[in-house]
Amino acid sequence: MPSEDSPPPTTSADASVDVVADAGEGAEAVADFARVDDGFDRLWTPHRMAYVTGERPSSEQGDGCPFCAAPDKDDAQGLIVYRGELCYVVMNLFPYNPGHLLVCPYRHVPLYVDLTDAEMAEFSALTKAAISALQAASNPMGFNIGMNQGAVAGAGVAAHLHQHVVPRWGGDMNFLPIIGQTKALPVLLEDSRALLVEHWPTQH
Repeated sequence: MPSEDSPPPTTSADASVDVVADAGEGAEAVADFARVDDGFDRLWTPHRMAYVTGERPSSEQGDGCPFCAAPDKDDAQGLIVYRGELCYVVMNLFPYNPGHLLVCPYRHVPLYVDLTDAEMAEFSALTKAAISALQAASNPMGFNIGMNQGAVAGAGVAAHLHQHVVPRWGGDMNFLPIIGQTKALPVLLEDSRALLVEHWPTQH
C-alpha cells in the first residue's frame, strides 16, 4: 500500500500527460482531448500516405498493367523466370524474401474463377514448378502461397490475377520491416532470377 507521502499510481493517460509536459512549454496535454485509453501505443507513419494516395497501375489491359507489360519485354528486362503457353512466372519487383515469385496468366483477368480450365491447369503446374525451383535453388524452410482477390483483400494489382510463391526461412522477419519500413534482401533480383532459371525443372 502506498504511504501518505507516496505519489498515486500512474495511469497511461497520466504518463502521456507527463510526456507532453516534458516536451516543453506550449505543448497540449492529452487530458485536454477526447479520448478512450485502450492500452495501445501508436506509431504514426504519415509517410505511408504517399503509397495510399499514389498512382496505381491501370485496371485496363495494356502497358499500364505491369503483368500485361512484362511478357512484352525480354526475359532479363522483364524479370521473367519461365514462359508457358498460357501463363508465366516472374520475379516480384518488391519481394518479401529473395526468390519471391508471381505466377500470372497472360490474359488480363482479375479472378481465379475467370481462368479457363486450360489456364487453371498450367497456373497450377507452374506454381508447383516454382516451388521445386526454389527448393533446388535455395532450400527454404517453408512457403507462403496464395492470391489476394480484389483491392479490399490486399491485391496491389487487382485487375490482373497473380499468385504469390514466397520462400520462408526461420528468422526472416525482424524489426526492420516493422520499425524502419525496410526489408533487407541479401540477393539482387537479377541474381535470384538467374539462379531460378538455372534450377527450373525441365518437366512440370
